[in-house]
Amino acid sequence: MSNAASLTPAFSPLDLQSRPLAWRVGAVLLGTLFLALSSYVEVPMVPVPVTMQTFAVMLVGALYGWRLGALTIIAWLAEAAVGLPVLSGGAAGAHHFVGPTAGYLFAFPVAGALVGWLAERGWNGRKPVLAFVGMLLGNALCLVVGGAWLAVLFGAEVAWTSGVAPFIVGGVLKSALGAALLALLVRGKPRTA
Repeated sequence: MSNAASLTPAFSPLDLQSRPLAWRVGAVLLGTLFLALSSYVEVPMVPVPVTMQTFAVMLVGALYGWRLGALTIIAWLAEAAVGLPVLSGGAAGAHHFVGPTAGYLFAFPVAGALVGWLAERGWNGRKPVLAFVGMLLGNALCLVVGGAWLAVLFGAEVAWTSGVAPFIVGGVLKSALGAALLALLVRGKPRTA
């Protein structure tokens, strides 16, 4: 097997890797819009609100692949840093990258890349149980990094009770929803790998 063949994703529902650059740029812009819209679906909590951001992050990773998925998430975070209202409830500004939500924000591109990498290797809509597990791993990564940052700021007990435990059930439900959506998207698509 050649080195180039081993780098080619086994499966990508949107097949963005083979599209022209203009398509990929458009996909990044649409992805950042999807991520921003998911941020407005919010249940306010302190110090970290419940949003659909992790759902969107995992879905972007799974649909775009690890490289373009991570790039899209980074572009969304850059939009937030320069002041566009794309974070939870329309929040914006670089100060969010040092506040209570910073750990989650920095975990998002890594989690999206992880889910995208797994999806490219078969943990996708063709195998919904594996897609679910992959999204769970991505959500767990966000909780671990976000919780660790909160522990630095407020201590381990506050991090667990305010930044990890309340999000576990939501992470499971969002992972199940994401895996189900991936399964629907690949229905009827011919199997290529």
